[in-house]
Amino acid sequence: MIPTSATFAPITRIHPHERGLTLIELIVTVAILSILAGAAIPIARFQVKRQNERELRRDLWEMRDAIDHYKDAADKGAFQTKVDSQNYPPDLETLVNGVDVQTKKVKFLRRIPVDPMTGHAEWGMRSMQDDPTSDSYGGQSVFDVYSKSPGTALDGTKYSDW
Repeated sequence: MIPTSATFAPITRIHPHERGLTLIELIVTVAILSILAGAAIPIARFQVKRQNERELRRDLWEMRDAIDHYKDAADKGAFQTKVDSQNYPPDLETLVNGVDVQTKKVKFLRRIPVDPMTGHAEWGMRSMQDDPTSDSYGGQSVFDVYSKSPGTALDGTKYSDW
């Protein structure tokens, strides 16, 4: 029996314009992708830092607002405070645990937030008797809170000054 052309695979020829990528083309492609990835990493870090700064501002505002509400309630005589506290809370835990007002417990803060810059729920505190720029806490009451992070914000200010 004589083989027909249908039983043999056709022979294909590679034309010069149909060949694959050369080594130089691959190297150039990888170099371009590396440059793009290298540019994207600082942008991503910038975005993460900006998001952490937003979270820090929100947390500081939330705690300061709770301190103000506590003081307002104490000034109105809703509960008793220490004489030397000037009606500010003795610590942040008091804002979370709450105080007894008549027959119910009033809480001013759900939880002490974690400082996004340090990763800990530890905050610097100042009382009315402390110097506004001091980082030592007298312990009489909590008038203000600040971040213990030594870092600098995108706008050039220190996080501890916020």
